Parts: sequence; C-alpha cells; structure tokens
Amino acid sequence: MNFLLTIETCVSNSRLPVCFNVRETELAGAPDETRRQLIEAAAEVFARVGFRAATVREICQLAGANIAAINYHFGDKETLYAEVLNDALRRARQKYPPDLGLEPSATPEERLQAFVHSFLLRVFDDSPNAWHSKLMAREMVDPTPALNRLVQQQIDPMSRVLMELMRALLGRDADEDEVRRCGMSVVSQILFYQHCRPVVSRMFPDLKFDPEELRSLARHITRFSLAALKELRKAKGQ
Repeated sequence: MNFLLTIETCVSNSRLPVCFNVRETELAGAPDETRRQLIEAAAEVFARVGFRAATVREICQLAGANIAAINYHFGDKETLYAEVLNDALRRARQKYPPDLGLEPSATPEERLQAFVHSFLLRVFDDSPNAWHSKLMAREMVDPTPALNRLVQQQIDPMSRVLMELMRALLGRDADEDEVRRCGMSVVSQILFYQHCRPVVSRMFPDLKFDPEELRSLARHITRFSLAALKELRKAKGQ
C-alpha cells in the first residue's frame, strides 16, 4: 500500500521552502542503495564546488534520486556533508591503514615510515571516487561544523598513534609540547607536497608523484624526521 508522503524541504539554491508530494516508496525503496548513491554523488559535488556552493538538486540529479531523498535519508545537506567527510576518510584509511599491515613486533622507526607512507598514499590517491584529499583541502580553506566530528572520531585517534610514536622515539620523559611539535612537523612535511603541489609541479615538471616516488618520499621524510628526533634526544643527554 502506497502512502503519500509530504516532505517539506528547502532546496539549497532557493530562497523559499519547496513542498514536494512524493510517494513514500519512491524514497524508502532500497534505502541502503539510495543512501550510498547519495553519499557518492555528494562526495563528487562537494569535492568539485565545496559545501556552500553545492546544491541538493545537483546532488540528487547526479545520484538519480528524488529531490527529497536527502531530506528523507539524512535530514539536511549539513548532515549529508558530515557523513560524506567521515565516509571519505574511513574508506581512505581502510585502503591505506596507518600501519600498512605491519607486524606487531615492528620497531617505532618502521611504524613511523608506514605512517608517513600511508598518509602520502591517502592524500595523493587520485583513483576514481577517492575524494578524501580534495574534500579535506576545501575543508582546510573553508572549515565547516562537520570538521568537529571528523576530528573527534577519526583525526584525533590517528594523531594519538603518531604522538605515541614520537614519545617512543624521543624518550618517555619528553614533555608534551615537544611531542606535539615533533608530530606536527612530521605531518607538515607530508602535507607540504600535497598543498603546494601546483607550485612544486611547475618548479620540477619531471617530478611525478607515482607509487615509486611516494615510497621514496616516505623514506626521505622518515629519515629526515628520525635524524631530527635523534638530535633532540641527544641534546637532552638520553
């Protein structure tokens, strides 16, 4: 039995609420599939134009969904965007986990290199539907409230892994400010190549960030960081 469902939703590029009369079955049919299609379409649109310029209409058209589907499945565009951000990073981490599958017996030095390499692989992943890097680049320039949830649920846990590595390499009596600064220094080396890629590619047109170059870059950043950490530890007489 079909029931008429009246959904009042505001299309993001309209100043007035638009009331849609659609059949409930049009929205609820295959909900998991529709939800996934909306997330994938929204990721592409948000990565291309950003959260604020993206419209509900464009996302639904790309997903092949009813214009009221976002309201039905997520409540609003803001909630959809938060889900897209978390989904993109979650998928990137599943593809390239921070430890890259190392054995538990791996040394701190080996784990640091895996952390750096996996980070590089995530931010330089240009395969189809790999929107994490583009979404995060936009979020850094124009942050939204969705960043709070992303930091709490995913970025902060990864940061704690890196900070624990810094403590192991600096010595357990290293103060927290030094641990934090060293961790940020490692990450900044990684992000430089991604954020400054347009300049780097013009200065060094032969430099290609292919898998082999990313492996070499991971080794370099790790060696560079380990040398600095060794000197900091030596300066404290450890």
